[in-house]
Amino acid sequence: MTRFDLVVTGAGPAGMAAAVTAREAGLSVLLVDEQPEPGGQIWRAVERNKRDRPANLSFLGEDYAAGAVLAGRFRSCGAEYWPSAMVWHLDCPEKGDKSVVVARNGGTEQVAAGQVLIASGAMERPVPVPGWTLPGVMTIGAAQTVLKSSGLYPDAPLVLAGSGPLLLLFAAQCAAAHIPVSAILDTTPSGAPGRGLPHLPRAMLGWRTLLKGRKLLRAMKQSGVPVYRGVRDIAAIGKEAVERVRFTSGGVSHELPAASLLLHEGVVPNPQLTRLIGCDHRWNTAQRCFHPVLDPWGESSVPGIFVAGDGGGIAGAEAAAAAGHLAGLAIAERTGAMSEAERDLKATGPGDRLLAARAVRPMLDAMYPPPAWIATLDGDIPVCRCEEVSARAVRGAAADGAPGPNQAKAFLRAGMGPCQGRMCGLTVTEILADAHGREPGAIGYYRIRPPIKPVTVGELAALDGAD
Repeated sequence: MTRFDLVVTGAGPAGMAAAVTAREAGLSVLLVDEQPEPGGQIWRAVERNKRDRPANLSFLGEDYAAGAVLAGRFRSCGAEYWPSAMVWHLDCPEKGDKSVVVARNGGTEQVAAGQVLIASGAMERPVPVPGWTLPGVMTIGAAQTVLKSSGLYPDAPLVLAGSGPLLLLFAAQCAAAHIPVSAILDTTPSGAPGRGLPHLPRAMLGWRTLLKGRKLLRAMKQSGVPVYRGVRDIAAIGKEAVERVRFTSGGVSHELPAASLLLHEGVVPNPQLTRLIGCDHRWNTAQRCFHPVLDPWGESSVPGIFVAGDGGGIAGAEAAAAAGHLAGLAIAERTGAMSEAERDLKATGPGDRLLAARAVRPMLDAMYPPPAWIATLDGDIPVCRCEEVSARAVRGAAADGAPGPNQAKAFLRAGMGPCQGRMCGLTVTEILADAHGREPGAIGYYRIRPPIKPVTVGELAALDGAD
């Protein structure tokens, strides 16, 4: 079995930064990523766009284009890189190396790791509104990924619905790329500036981010796209695909034609790998999600398992890269490649950048709170799309005695489909918490078992022969 000092999962800002830092310290590094090229979701296809479609960089923005710099540093750092590969299991014995199981090239490979950095990033919060399973309804993040990777955009009439920075960013990118948007349905509760004001003094540490946000708001206003505010009760309507969007704004019911409806209500950490190996997690009330408990260097409750980037808590690309550098330094010190004093000295720059990037987050959380209505879902709205489990069925399981998601899973099969609970986990937790009158943190989350994503029979069979 091949051994590396460090195995990194995920080639986004955090993963690439950690790999570069660890290699500079002389460590052997393997980075495994599911995508065919580095960049993660935030910098998806940045190298290809810079090389083949440089005009795209103008509307995707400076922050996106900047990803090519770190991608270039990663390419030249000397780390072994396995693209189009998937870590589907981690084994973390109390003593000795970790075992990392990777599906790659139609087979399975197993490598040993002295330390592991999980940089699996974030995923969009599911938004289970009526009709959200219709063709033509997708998340803004998914649409943005397609725009970055292929230059394609959804069919018109296009309606954007939701709240938060990514909605503003995508609206600005659409305007810059001359992609027609019929309407923006802003679900942000009224009083956003007032909620954010108490956090402004701290947020000024990240003043560059604040200026970017102001620029995005200005771009949305100047685009001329109609904006409906205080939107509630969104529903996608159609037979074979979405045809119309129904909603209320200011107490008035509206209905608009739509061939595409893009939803967004924030992003949450991807917990699959950290849950798989038993890392401690904490409920974040402000962001309404779980995140792993980490020390200042990114080490989890499982020794030798580090987490960096949005997978450890939502803070954005700049914070992710800084956290990756810090984790790389800590791992280098842990393995004896540098002294504690050298680690601390080199940590000054990324530590300051991380502090500034995170300073804005409480203000954003206050201004754009996650939708509380998800916890009150009922009726026939599908919650688990894989197993077609409704919100009413989840409440029925609670009434029948299911105290948490794992018991509900036994009752309903919710969370047992191909996505392994990624699309329904938070929603099921919130509904059960509401049904039982408890906090989501007390209800808990699914127990995640390998493989964390579907693998083929051939890939499973190859495990027996893995070195």
